[in-house]
Amino acid sequence: MRVKVTMACTECKQRNYNTMKNKKNNPDRLEMNKYCRFCKKHTLHKETK
Repeated sequence: MRVKVTMACTECKQRNYNTMKNKKNNPDRLEMNKYCRFCKKHTLHKETK
């Protein structure tokens, strides 16, 4: 069961990325290092509602 999730920067709180995840394999919230165009650097992005 794949669902859409939104990723938000932990530093500036901007919602930058939309992605898909499999709820069966990843029941907890995703955390990834991704590029934030507002901070202009790679930061930790967490899954939001």
